[in-house]
Amino acid sequence: MSEQGPEPSARLRWRCRRGMRELDVLLGSWLERRWLDADTARRDAFAALLDCEDDEIWDWLTGHEPPRERDPALEALIRELRAGVNGFD
Repeated sequence: MSEQGPEPSARLRWRCRRGMRELDVLLGSWLERRWLDADTARRDAFAALLDCEDDEIWDWLTGHEPPRERDPALEALIRELRAGVNGFD
């Protein structure tokens, strides 16, 4: 499902709440700081990322595993999120 509204929806904010506090912070920060400027591909990649299991997302963000599907949009988003650990400048 595409979440293409100009502002992040309450549903999308709720989907950023995960079982790991670290993911809550990282995903919620991206949503608040990057959603408005994101193009459709990045928004769709973010929504797809939220469909994944927490342990998968964590492994991808920490570099322990590459994403299971070689999706360039998802890989780019993961790189962006990894860079976001040092701040969303």
